Amino acid sequence: MESHVKVAGHPLHPMLIVFPLGLLGTAVIFDIIQLLGGSNAFSEVSWYMIAAGVIGGLLAAPAGLVDWLAIPSGTRAKRIGVLHGLGNVVVLILFAVSWILRSSAPETPSTLALVLSFAGLALALVTGWLGGELVDRLGVGVDDTANLDAPSSISSTARM
Repeated sequence: MESHVKVAGHPLHPMLIVFPLGLLGTAVIFDIIQLLGGSNAFSEVSWYMIAAGVIGGLLAAPAGLVDWLAIPSGTRAKRIGVLHGLGNVVVLILFAVSWILRSSAPETPSTLALVLSFAGLALALVTGWLGGELVDRLGVGVDDTANLDAPSSISSTARM
């Protein structure tokens, strides 16, 4: 099943999710560094990364929703897509609440703020796996003419 939101022949959703996933994951890593004795500046930077990651997730979501709406009802892909999408909504909520809790003192996040971001990352790993299942196993978002010798998506012989 081909993606319905493309840029230069490639699905937009997978292009956009790398930014929020990377930012949110790195925010957690920076918090861990701070907890292990690093400078409070790591948690302050984490606060900014969480903000950027949540915004990036909100930008990636509509393209994913459009692709999910195109999946035929009653399929395994539709069910996995629901779990993937709703799980990612929860991920963004967890990180957004963590960000709000940190707002008064980004350099010294509360235990609850840290727990929420760590839980958000754990869930993001699950929803990321579900996204991989959709693409790699079920072929959602994959061009119908894909094969090992397919022409470039921007060539004149490629179907757009």
